[in-house]
This record gives sequence, C-alpha cells and structure tokens, in this order.
Amino acid sequence: MTRTIVESKTKTAVIGFDEPFCVIGERINPTGRKVLSEELERGDFSRVEADAVAQANAGATVLDVNSGAVFSNKMAEDPRYADNNFVEPMLMPELIKRVQAVTDLPICIDSSVPGALEAGLEACEGRPLLNSVTGEEERLEQVLPLVKKYNVPVVAISNDDTGISEDPDVRFAVAKKIVERAADHGIPSHDIVVDPLVMPIGAMATAGHQVFTLVRRLREELGVNTTCGASNISFGLPNRHGINNAFLPMAMGAGMTSAIMNPVALPVTAAKIAEKKAELAALGFVLPEGMDDEAFVQLFGMGSTRPRPGKEMEAIRAANFLFDRDPHGGEWIKFNKVAPKAGQEGRGRAGRTGGRRRSA
Repeated sequence: MTRTIVESKTKTAVIGFDEPFCVIGERINPTGRKVLSEELERGDFSRVEADAVAQANAGATVLDVNSGAVFSNKMAEDPRYADNNFVEPMLMPELIKRVQAVTDLPICIDSSVPGALEAGLEACEGRPLLNSVTGEEERLEQVLPLVKKYNVPVVAISNDDTGISEDPDVRFAVAKKIVERAADHGIPSHDIVVDPLVMPIGAMATAGHQVFTLVRRLREELGVNTTCGASNISFGLPNRHGINNAFLPMAMGAGMTSAIMNPVALPVTAAKIAEKKAELAALGFVLPEGMDDEAFVQLFGMGSTRPRPGKEMEAIRAANFLFDRDPHGGEWIKFNKVAPKAGQEGRGRAGRTGGRRRSA
C-alpha cells in the first residue's frame, strides 16, 4: 500500500490510502498577503509564528512554508530585490527556522525558485515534502535531482510546457510523465504526491467530477498519493465553506489523501464586532453590561475572537470516522469535546461536582 512519509525532527506524518486525511496548512504564504509581505520585509516573523501555532492547534498534519514575498521598499533601494531568485533563497531558511521553533509538525517547502527549495532543504530538520515539480522540462531537470539528493517526497503538479489543460486525460498523462521521469532518477512512486489540479466549479461545471475521476485513475493506475489546493473548487462563489465542506469528503471518497488548505477559522475582527453592535443598537437592543467580545460573537453566531478549527476540519474529521480511519471515533470525540467554562472544571452534568447524584 502506498505510503508517503514526511517527518520533522520528532514527528512523522503518513500520507496513504488507508491513513487519516493529511491536512497541509497553507497560511504561511505571503503571496497575495500584502501585510505579511511588508512584515517579512521588516524582519518581523511574529505573524508567521502565530499562523504556525494556530494551524497546528486547528489540526494541521503538515505546514506548508512559502517564501514568495515581494519586498517593494527594498526593491527601490536595490534592484536585486525585484528578483525572487535573489529574495527567496535568503528568506526560506529563516521562515523554516521560525516555524520549527514554535511547532514540531513536519514541513512542506513551497517555492517556484529551485534555489529556495534547496535552501529550505538545508535548513529543514527531518524529511520535508517538497512543493513542487511540474511536467515542464526545465522544472523536471531542476527539481528531480534535489528530490533524489535529499531523499524527500515531492508534490507533482499536472501541468507542463503547454500550460494547464482542461482535458483530464492530458493532466493524467502529465502526471504519468512525472512519475516515469522520477523513476529514471531512482525516485519511487510512493514519494510522488500528485496534484491533479482542481478547477473552479464556477467556471467549469464538470470540475468536481473531473477531479474525482482523475484521483481514482491516479490511485488505481499509478498507485500514487494525491493532493490539491482545496479552496480552488469554490473560487469566486458565495458560501465557499459550504462547497469546500462537500468537496473534501467527496474527494476523500474518490481516493484523495491530502489537501493544501487553511485549517483555521479566522477570528472575528474588532471592526466586524463594532459593526454588529452598531446594527443592534440601531434596532434598540440593549446588551448586558460587561459582556465581553467573545461572549458577544458567540451569542450572535459570528464565530470567535480566537483562531479555531474551520468547518472544513469538521468535515474532514467526520469523513475520517466514516471511512474507518479514526478507530472508535476517538479523534472525532476529542475534536468535539467542549472545553469547560471557567469555574466549571471537574464538574459533571448540570455543573454539579462529580457525575451522578447520590440518593439520600
């Protein structure tokens, strides 16, 4: 049975057909996160560390670390900063160092820059996952030797020099090509995790059906594990969580074994809380004196002021239980255990000390 091993210094994650679904946390990625890029440019890694801890607490199995930052201010001072081949090999080791300092989860090193991938491999403890190689000839020749040299597994993305095909047969052929080329380098198929590329269902009505069919073929014909950028399926649509929550268990049923995704439900912002309070005040609602923000957002179903597992994590854990990858439902029960309120620790039903009442 195919098993892909990813390790930190102290912890092992197994991606496999009969293993619990592997959640690869995607939050440590400055691409499209202007505030994070600006912080990294200033040498501030506090948000990276907080994101690492929040994702670990939410149940991520592996943490993706992406170094694709844009240093706009430094670019004006030194034109070399306009080149990711200059920036990312310097940034990646520091990102990995900071993440490894606050969590023991295995790491997925994520960059389009080969120099950053190798710098990450040098800095990373254990056996990281490398993200990624494509079917493009230049990329194959740059990345596969690194995979072999460092004996690590790699994400293989199903596009090549012709781009991303809408034809699932073409995407399968690209994946097969990567697996075969990896074998030429002495890399076994169990160290290839194929991303068959999930298209947005809002733009392509058959996107869901396509990826489920592809995942089955990849499992049955190539014997490889699979992953995807899970949120791509709902891009541009309302209630994205609703679509993602349906997609992930269906993908698991088709044989998908991991996903690169956000496991965290982000905290409700102070601005959203103020907006809701103003709305209620305009309707004549009077809130109890001393109500804190957490009690307020809980009362009105807004979420939480603290990071917590997202709804997608609930769907994944339920599916793990239903697919018999959670013996006796232990993880499901633990996931849904409600923390006692302050002063209620050690109390049983109805807040009484102990479990059952004794008869007089």
